[in-house]
Amino acid sequence: MSNLEQAPKASPSLLRAFVMVAWSFFGIRKGSEHRQDLLTVKPVQIVIVGIVCGLLFVSFLAFVVNFVTS
Repeated sequence: MSNLEQAPKASPSLLRAFVMVAWSFFGIRKGSEHRQDLLTVKPVQIVIVGIVCGLLFVSFLAFVVNFVTS
């Protein structure tokens, strides 16, 4: 039995999904945190948070470009 099967399931956490997506934007992840995220975050949460964060990032870049060019 692997460690993922032995660990108790924790409740899904939206905050944990935001942290997971934020670190993925930088491309830096610890193996232990990745395993913990697999136990606490649902894939649907990751997709929704990823889309929201991506849209916020693109909107921020558009705002900065408009501000600098004006």
